[in-house]
Amino acid sequence: MKPDSTVKFYTGFPSFEILVKTFNALQPTAENMYTWSQMQRLRAKGSNDVDELRKSLKQRKLSLFDQFHLVVQKLRVGTFNRVLADTFNISLPTVSRIFISWINFLYFMLGSFCIWPSREKIRQHAPASFKAHYPKCRGVIDATEIKVQAPSSMVLNNEMCSSYKSHTTYKGNVVITPSGEIIHVSALFEGSISDKELVKRSGLLSLLEPGDQLMADKGFDIKDMLEPIGCEIIIPAFLVIKGQFSKEELLHSKKIHNVPVHVERAIRWVKEFHFFDQVVPLTVIGSINQIWTVACLITNFQGPLL
Repeated sequence: MKPDSTVKFYTGFPSFEILVKTFNALQPTAENMYTWSQMQRLRAKGSNDVDELRKSLKQRKLSLFDQFHLVVQKLRVGTFNRVLADTFNISLPTVSRIFISWINFLYFMLGSFCIWPSREKIRQHAPASFKAHYPKCRGVIDATEIKVQAPSSMVLNNEMCSSYKSHTTYKGNVVITPSGEIIHVSALFEGSISDKELVKRSGLLSLLEPGDQLMADKGFDIKDMLEPIGCEIIIPAFLVIKGQFSKEELLHSKKIHNVPVHVERAIRWVKEFHFFDQVVPLTVIGSINQIWTVACLITNFQGPLL
């Protein structure tokens, strides 16, 4: 058995035991997972026989666990397909097929669980500082961007161009609880989208309840979107606008100054999945939402960040 530190480095899971337990929970459904290439080969033979399909599934070159390990290793370490092909003694096309098939499978399986907790659960696990000063805080929100290969279309290139990153990107937001668990992952949109439009299209507003508070770093001002639904945004005072803090603003800013760092830490943990270190190629853009979401959800297996 590999040391937990090695398992965490290569997969993002905190221990081999948790990695195996996660796989065991997925295995019964994974046994019946049909890949696109398998279906195409059978149809090319003019066969739609389910028994023949199941028989072909048993003729895998890699065990299901090895396939699962290959996928989470590629996500976590960003291992090149050539290295994975040599390590697992399979072809390059097989690596690609396994990765895309499992990413979509994990997206379906992990995405079927509701990760938006109740107010009571959030308050129960919130740090003492939040309970004392912000008992109504439902989560901490921030946006992040992923660099992607520039498309050939000038129109699409313009839509994806991020002024912040000076690159073509996809942009999404992440919400964590005060205790550090990721509870909301938006879809990814073209990098030119504004923070307000991103929140509007993310589906987050429909999850909030009257009286909820969201915390964010300065610049993420969505007050006008939250007020109509009876919610509140908590952000630090704007020193550059006010010139100086009032006594009340100074005390308020000191309370929450470091709190938005927690969501940045959560995003950094997700981006420790080094698949995102390089510019994401257009060949996987069709599955980029699934890849990003799975990485975020696997991050929660590491436990609370705080």
